[in-house]
Amino acid sequence: MVNKTEKKSKINWKVLICCFIIIYAVAALGSIFTSQGTGSDWYKSIKPSITPPSVVFPIAWSILFFLIALSLYICWTNTDNKEERITVGIVFGVNFVLNITWCILYFALKNPKLAFFDIILLLASIVSMLLLSLKINHKSFWLLMPYFLWVCFASILNFLSI
Repeated sequence: MVNKTEKKSKINWKVLICCFIIIYAVAALGSIFTSQGTGSDWYKSIKPSITPPSVVFPIAWSILFFLIALSLYICWTNTDNKEERITVGIVFGVNFVLNITWCILYFALKNPKLAFFDIILLLASIVSMLLLSLKINHKSFWLLMPYFLWVCFASILNFLSI
């Protein structure tokens, strides 16, 4: 018989793959709206001078989404409580919706003011993810910290573009 600690150390490939599929679906949806706007004259006219080169964004987001997927996996597999798993799903799910919504508001609808409101909610959802993951597993918490810091910087860029 496998004890609980041994069981937790084994990788649940099915859950891990599902976490990556979910995260990269979010990334793909967001990029549909983002890719349309980043080369536009509108974006070039409002882009703050401290904005990193365009090549930085897909690299940074690919790394961040990878870390988010790992964090989701760790949170999901380190709780046996059904209610806590539901909470994990809701907290991460709300974050994913807000992430996609920001892309739509900022790039597709060209509304930096409304996007700024969304990014504040996005930051609040990341704080919720951090607090939840800290309660479940510290590794999960630290995997989310770069995401929080990047979105803080993105918030500054969003504000400056208003």
